[in-house]
Amino acid sequence: MKKLKIGIVGLGKRGYDVLENVLVELDNIEITALCDVYDDRVQRASDHINEKCGYRPSLNTADYKEVIDSNDVEAIMIFAAWEMHVPVAVYAMKKGKCVGLEVGGAYSIEQCWELVKTYEETKTPIMMLENCCYGRREMMLLNMIEQGLFGTIVHCDGAYCHDLRNEVSNGIKNRHYRFRNYKNRNCENYPTHELGPIAQMLGINKGNRMVSLISVASKSAGLHEYIMKNYPDDETLVNTVFEQGDVITTIIKCAHGETITLTLDTTLPRYYTRNLCVHGTKAFYDERNNSFVFDGEELDEFNWKPNWDNGEKYAEQYDHPVWKEYLKQGVQKGHGGMDYLVVKDFVECVIENKPMPIDVYDTVSWMCITPLSEKSIILGNQMVEIPDFTNGKWVKE
Repeated sequence: MKKLKIGIVGLGKRGYDVLENVLVELDNIEITALCDVYDDRVQRASDHINEKCGYRPSLNTADYKEVIDSNDVEAIMIFAAWEMHVPVAVYAMKKGKCVGLEVGGAYSIEQCWELVKTYEETKTPIMMLENCCYGRREMMLLNMIEQGLFGTIVHCDGAYCHDLRNEVSNGIKNRHYRFRNYKNRNCENYPTHELGPIAQMLGINKGNRMVSLISVASKSAGLHEYIMKNYPDDETLVNTVFEQGDVITTIIKCAHGETITLTLDTTLPRYYTRNLCVHGTKAFYDERNNSFVFDGEELDEFNWKPNWDNGEKYAEQYDHPVWKEYLKQGVQKGHGGMDYLVVKDFVECVIENKPMPIDVYDTVSWMCITPLSEKSIILGNQMVEIPDFTNGKWVKE
């Protein structure tokens, strides 16, 4: 069996998790190179690969370009800090190395256009590794929508609601990039977990596109109060002013009239949810209580709690074929099995030279929400246009 030779750039928490839970379990790849600016991270990853696979890749802490230039690397997976995603991806694409890109927003619209231009010039495939597009419920909803069970989709809600106060506050100590981003920026900084599945449901770049957005930021109070309670003697943290608002709300308008609401809520006490809601003319779904409502059902509109958590009863009939097979084979580790599916898809597409399921146009359409939300907030919540990165190729008969 031919094994795809992969180089990994970035071995912090996310990079190591994917390595540990997915990559060392795949029999059609060989991890030939590791790169991170911190020596302890590449050493830890090398030790794990040696323990699980019986070999050691080459290690690099100086320059990701050396890893990409290596003849022993055929594809690159990027798990580095957000600000390094585009520079590393562009260099790899120019060298003809297929790219698997971890999620995150862009820093400018120019970065997005650079990715598109590089792809169109080199034809080197790139795929955003958006694992939430492979979630069981997300894929089930996509399957139901494609079967027409939701009728016409009118609106979707999505969110990244995750209490990250401890992670951000300890960003200096743990060398985590979120700290410097929350300190200096105010934007929808992590849009793709919620937007990716919604974009697929609405046919974005495949007969539809997002045309404009408005973003609003709340005040920033959660991190400061958390720090004052938990780290009152840390002078650096106590005196840090965080620009990032506690709750960012973004409303997106699509070419055919659909709307999308995204919420980022990561610096207040709360439970985790992606708050996926699909509003159609024939059906409604709400992730928070895992419930469906279908047109024509006899419901007591004021006594809706008995219908909560009815989603599983529809799973046997409407689970996506990918998940029906996955459940038979045994779901793997990594965010409820999503990590395995997205990485497996990327690897197989590279080996078999198939089109990426999340291509460059999808990647930049989702990443661009970050700088556009930042612009909208700076301009006093004004509407800003979303570029057509496909240059008209999204239009279908």
